[in-house]
Amino acid sequence: MATHLDVTEQRRSEAKITYMAQHDALTELPNRVLLKARLEPALADTRGGKLHLAVLLLDLDRFKEVNDTLGHPAGDQLLRSVAARLLDCVRETTFVARLGGDEFAIVDYVTDPAADAASLAEAIHGALSEPFDLGDHQVIVGTSIGIAIAPQDGADCDTILRSADLALYSAKSGGRGAFRFFEPELDQLLRARRNLERDLRKALARSEFELHYQPFVNLKSGETCGFEALLRWHHPERGLVSPGEFIPVAEETGLILPLGEWVLRTACAEAAKWRSDLKIAINLSPAQFRSKELVSTIAGALAASAIASDRLELEVTETVIMHDSGTVFAALSQLRELGVRIALDDFGTGYSSLSFLQKFPFDKIKIDRSFVSELSSPTEEPHRIARAVVQFATSLGKTSTAEGVETAEQLDILRQEGCVEAQGFHLSPPMRASTIARLVDRKAEAGEYAA
Repeated sequence: MATHLDVTEQRRSEAKITYMAQHDALTELPNRVLLKARLEPALADTRGGKLHLAVLLLDLDRFKEVNDTLGHPAGDQLLRSVAARLLDCVRETTFVARLGGDEFAIVDYVTDPAADAASLAEAIHGALSEPFDLGDHQVIVGTSIGIAIAPQDGADCDTILRSADLALYSAKSGGRGAFRFFEPELDQLLRARRNLERDLRKALARSEFELHYQPFVNLKSGETCGFEALLRWHHPERGLVSPGEFIPVAEETGLILPLGEWVLRTACAEAAKWRSDLKIAINLSPAQFRSKELVSTIAGALAASAIASDRLELEVTETVIMHDSGTVFAALSQLRELGVRIALDDFGTGYSSLSFLQKFPFDKIKIDRSFVSELSSPTEEPHRIARAVVQFATSLGKTSTAEGVETAEQLDILRQEGCVEAQGFHLSPPMRASTIARLVDRKAEAGEYAA
């Protein structure tokens, strides 16, 4: 016969099991099971139209990078800290849950739906934008937030969560670090995005990608110095798909890694057919820098093509070097040891300081096309900017290259300011590999763009 102590212990065990089934073990926040259990009666309160419920879904913008670079213990510590900050910046009546990974949900009754939900989202942004202290490291992650309002965006649990998830996708697509409200057309946009992702996964196996090559020219001699490899996707139904449309999807899904390796191997193999003094420039994405296989992949491409390592130029944007500089610097140093050249792309569009740039082993600084396009304006300011960048590059012993040169006037100004190299449609549009093979053999090429 069970004693009083036995019954008490059994009830404690049952309560513990129930708690564990409804709460996240890491953060002790309610989980998805408890969220749905609480959400259903709350949604029922809104069906009369007098009450409104705001459902916010959020995930961290750079959580994967923390896990990949600092390890899972640091990632777990970050998630616990995020949970604590969320609880600190909401009301006691607000429901906060962790749905898994780096995704959290917040549910609250609102009087003025748009204003109250936006105010809550801004408070969360402020709380999660401050640095997190993870022992030996300090990280800044930020967050993206999707907002749905009941009853108009969904009167049942599955619909309102789906609406908030679509809004979250929209926030992340807009560049992260933002919040977005659900809009009916987001459903159509999501279907289009999923179709694009599905086709992108098949495209590499189906050989739908092609590299075009745009030359960059020495402004003093007029000779072509090399070519930048530019990725093109020929979709069997849509035709040519803009890189601005499919590259972000490839980065989000991780497809950029096999695609990036294909670009490296294909471009190096093509460069092996050119004159030995011509360089090949290839862009690297942030996702590739987070891969531990980057250096070995590049070494493999060089070995397979048998081109000299100093013919390969890897273009890195300021955005890449400003985040997780230690990891990026280590990778760049290893690449320099291979003899590869490093170019800083889109210079002037990020936030890098002069001292920071001096620390990194760059060989070339590329002047962003947004500055070059302004050279045709009547004001003197764009000229001063171009001159300052060129002088800065020269003072550091780096080559300066202007991209996006569209007119003869822009080219003349860049030459006068001492810019070393240039590329753009005025000099040449991107070309197929077969065209380049004929171009580099032309004896009349040298001096074609000389002053």
